[in-house]
Amino acid sequence: MKKQYTSYPQTVEYLEKVMGEHPHLIRLQSIGTTWEGRPIMLVTVSLDVEFADNKPALLYTGTIHAREWIGNELGIKLIEHIIDNYRSDPTLKQILTRNTLYMVPCLNPDGFEYSRTHFSFWRKNRRDNGDGTFGVDLNRNFAVRFKRAVDTSLNTYSGPEAFSEPETAAIRDFVLSHTNITIALDYHSQGNVFFPAHKFNHESEIEGTDLNILCANMNKEIHKVTGRKYGIHRGKPPANLIHGSGREYYYSLGILASVVEVGTRNIPDYLTNMSQSVDENIPAVKYALSEAINYSPSAPARVDNFTVSEVDVYTVTLSWEYAISDDIYFEIYRAESVKSPCTEANLIARTRQLTFTDVQLKSGHKYYYNIRAVDRISGIKSPFSPEIKLRTKLSSDEYFRGLFPARQNVGYVGQYTIEKNRDHFGYNSLFVGVNKRRGICYGVIEFNLDSLPEGARIKAARFSLYPMNRVNAKVENFGEWTVSVLDGDEISDITDFNQIHQATPVQTFGQSVASDKLTQGIWSEWVLNVAERHIIKRSINGGRLLLRIEGPKKLPVGADSQMMQFDIGYGKFGAGIHYRPNMELIYTLPTNRLELKPNALHTIYRDQVINGELRSGFDEQGDIVYGQMAFKPENLPPPDRTVITEAYLVMQSKSAMDTHKDIRFTIELAGLEALDYNSVKERQKIEFIGYEVSNAQLKERSTHHFIFDSFCKTHLEALYADNQPFHFIVRATASSPQHNALVDWHNERSSLVCQLVIKYIQRRKTTLPAPTEFDATVENKQVKLTWKNPEHNDFVGSFVVRNRFHPPKSPLDGVKLYAGPDNYTYDNFGNPNIAKFYSVFSYDDVPNYSAPVSLSYSSSEVIPLEDLEYEEQDEDESQQD
Repeated sequence: MKKQYTSYPQTVEYLEKVMGEHPHLIRLQSIGTTWEGRPIMLVTVSLDVEFADNKPALLYTGTIHAREWIGNELGIKLIEHIIDNYRSDPTLKQILTRNTLYMVPCLNPDGFEYSRTHFSFWRKNRRDNGDGTFGVDLNRNFAVRFKRAVDTSLNTYSGPEAFSEPETAAIRDFVLSHTNITIALDYHSQGNVFFPAHKFNHESEIEGTDLNILCANMNKEIHKVTGRKYGIHRGKPPANLIHGSGREYYYSLGILASVVEVGTRNIPDYLTNMSQSVDENIPAVKYALSEAINYSPSAPARVDNFTVSEVDVYTVTLSWEYAISDDIYFEIYRAESVKSPCTEANLIARTRQLTFTDVQLKSGHKYYYNIRAVDRISGIKSPFSPEIKLRTKLSSDEYFRGLFPARQNVGYVGQYTIEKNRDHFGYNSLFVGVNKRRGICYGVIEFNLDSLPEGARIKAARFSLYPMNRVNAKVENFGEWTVSVLDGDEISDITDFNQIHQATPVQTFGQSVASDKLTQGIWSEWVLNVAERHIIKRSINGGRLLLRIEGPKKLPVGADSQMMQFDIGYGKFGAGIHYRPNMELIYTLPTNRLELKPNALHTIYRDQVINGELRSGFDEQGDIVYGQMAFKPENLPPPDRTVITEAYLVMQSKSAMDTHKDIRFTIELAGLEALDYNSVKERQKIEFIGYEVSNAQLKERSTHHFIFDSFCKTHLEALYADNQPFHFIVRATASSPQHNALVDWHNERSSLVCQLVIKYIQRRKTTLPAPTEFDATVENKQVKLTWKNPEHNDFVGSFVVRNRFHPPKSPLDGVKLYAGPDNYTYDNFGNPNIAKFYSVFSYDDVPNYSAPVSLSYSSSEVIPLEDLEYEEQDEDESQQD
């Protein structure tokens, strides 16, 4: 198998050969020499390569870890692809005309050759440490957060000092002398995940959206080839982040940087696995190269103050700031999940305006918006503004609940960890799958349903898990992960492996997740269908919903692990409240039914008004005869809690007219000042109720229903709020003049008199007063936020949000810090030295959220912070890049 890969001497020979054949496209140079005397080769690829250093550039580095052969192999195949296609592919030709590729296929030649010829899984370079050990982990030897290690035998030994190694010093010197580099990709294995760079803060950065979208769009290119989905994961700042990596060093210089972890093994089967990894990543790297110019000085400026102006049930209005120019327009992208690509498929607008209203959205749903400016002459695009996240308002009859498991109700149970399973709950991540040491492992999650009313009708439901580490799912295209509902009455102890293992699922949610769709750092979501939602409805009476997360239960020959790790959001291994497993529900309540009899009926002729009768049609002179009905809204809840979900008029005619002519009857919701003929004729016509009924239809049946549309139901609520009766006019129309054509709709003494049927629920419509006295202080090196809650009987809690770039306009416009009845919280993960904005909202049981109360925070002093270092949950669960 190993002979199918390219050796370092073969790599150098190939690069020298293609440079000779394509001198206008390829330039080759050595940027340094290793401990063992090998040249560190860097190849430059660009059309008119003599001008390459004047163009924006992508830096590609590979095989910085000796055993991670993908970097070198992909680099060679990418150059082959470029040589074979740049003349015939106009897109590739334009990319190479405007951008430059700097590539170091193998940054660790000594270690790579040692891995090839002696020890396959060697990681470090081949420095002689002078104590009988060899090697430095080159990806711990860069200057940013360099951390000196003592144990030279460790795989991650960082060296005596930053840039002590000739390999890291060589790439440092090259990067410092080539300020045209705007993007850097460092190719590793394994994991099928992007690791964008970070600044060791649990805070958003201005380039954070750019990094996520760069990776997401590369991911899209990968998916086109093999259908595989990579994760996108920036780790868990400020704890357990690697020190001294190249990625963070490049990022510290203003370069967008990401590690790309490829495959599930370091040296996989070439024909089956490595060829896939190479083929799927070639278009991904080409896309990244095309973006280099968009982060260069030639690019338009980033859009400022991209924010939400208004959120409604079905519409959202966005606004931003930018210097007006005839040469600039804006591209706006919308997605329904975080870390989604921004491509033509979700480009929803191109505009020169500074506002945009998105329409035809779904009520109560999350949306993510991104924007960039475009120079219409050059086509060069700006960096992205920080992404906007929001949830549309609920429809008038809807409630929302976000359910999270209590700490003691989320954990995993292992086949060989029987005595420790109880301790896993609320402490360890969810390990799901199988490995040789733990055996079969299940994730267990129990949701408390007491906040849901009995009889609730679940309109939408979504279950979400956050995959935080897939490095130990080591077998490519093997196994599936599923979520099942268990019968809680059959489980007396959710920490008992045997009970969980032997339980028969009531229902398994939707699609299983195959191993090539395990997206570390991107939420795994299950949108529940009607049958699955019905199970939740049935579970409300029992007050709990018990879920089992399961993966493969057997390992193929030669494999030791196929284990996925999901975040629980609790404890020192969790990333906080917004990474907890959760179930989001939109539901409505059972309706109440009210049948109203009219309090007034009138038949209105040109010369008289008859009280208590309801007729309509045409009189002897051919003038219209109007019927008028009035209803008083009685026995309804207070107007601010009445939501009309359905309304209709039931009309019964005594008999139809003895004619074959086309006469039709309509009913209008009307505003009436008086009941004389002229007032009715000149009435305020609000809207028709349902559709007209013809005389022919009256002959077929006497009873007809006139259904209120959304507008009319809303208007009924408005009339009720103003303590106004509901007036309706029955009017006849004909295609030709008619005389003596009347229909009797029964009088007020008849049991068949017209009826107004209203179905409704009780639900608050208005928001609560906002909290007051919002303040921020620093306590124990953390930002403490305090506020005064409104005094109101319907107050449920306050919701606190942090946003690095602007005051949060809605509860999802930033990072959630707290939701509950208290009047204080701490920003546990935020860096108190970084300026930011906070907002607090009050909410009721719907929830309706108040207007935000916001503050701008900054610290006048530098608050010293300590790096947190936690032990790994298991030695085979660490993920090293």
